[in-house]
Amino acid sequence: MMAEINASRVRDILSKTIGPAPWYWETFPAFRSLAGQRFVWTHHGEQGPIAHLVTLGLEQEPEQARVALNTYCRPFLVPPHFVGIWCPEGRSIRLTCFDPDQLKGFDLAEVAGWFKQSSDRIYSTTAPIADFEVPLTLGPGMHKIDVPAELQSVDELIVPTSYKAMSKDDPAFALFVFYLQAGLVEVLPQKWFTSAQYRVGQQWITRAARDPESHRIFGECFGEGTFLLEEDGSRLAGWVERSS
Repeated sequence: MMAEINASRVRDILSKTIGPAPWYWETFPAFRSLAGQRFVWTHHGEQGPIAHLVTLGLEQEPEQARVALNTYCRPFLVPPHFVGIWCPEGRSIRLTCFDPDQLKGFDLAEVAGWFKQSSDRIYSTTAPIADFEVPLTLGPGMHKIDVPAELQSVDELIVPTSYKAMSKDDPAFALFVFYLQAGLVEVLPQKWFTSAQYRVGQQWITRAARDPESHRIFGECFGEGTFLLEEDGSRLAGWVERSS
């Protein structure tokens, strides 16, 4: 079953797959803007008023934040020179796009304490150039969505999210696979991830990626290990590695 998938290749791809802030901030991509400025991410430690905050700034002045991220946010590159951020927003998934050259710096004192109290996920004094939401109530299968032009250069974005389960045997997690170029999202409820089988809340799918060779989706389930899905993207084919 697992023969066609190479465990070390999966490990390598997964190690570079972007996970949620703040736990996976080291996977966040550094990049250059159109003006040639290099932007980097900074994690502000475990203690103090901005503990666990992750901010985007210019490499030469990281203390001047341009964007601050609350928990569960993930940045992604939007070719050729923009940066996107997606996050859960109420009962939706929110996708935004920023032009880094437009981002104004702000003092970290502005966001001290914001992080813990606020349900806002993204803080910036500069508005995004694109911003839209997709409801988590979408049923399984393919759906047409209106994607802002600024985000249409992104081919595929795999978004793991909790999913409303009606019973303990219903999927409690889903993958929303965004094909932003095509204006589509495919909803793949994870039929194996139910509250009958897993400790939902303590265990969750942190990140997922597609194997370029087999085109199968694999991912990481916190507390369980690295999983491989069947070709339908919804059922568990098996575990590539188990957490010890």
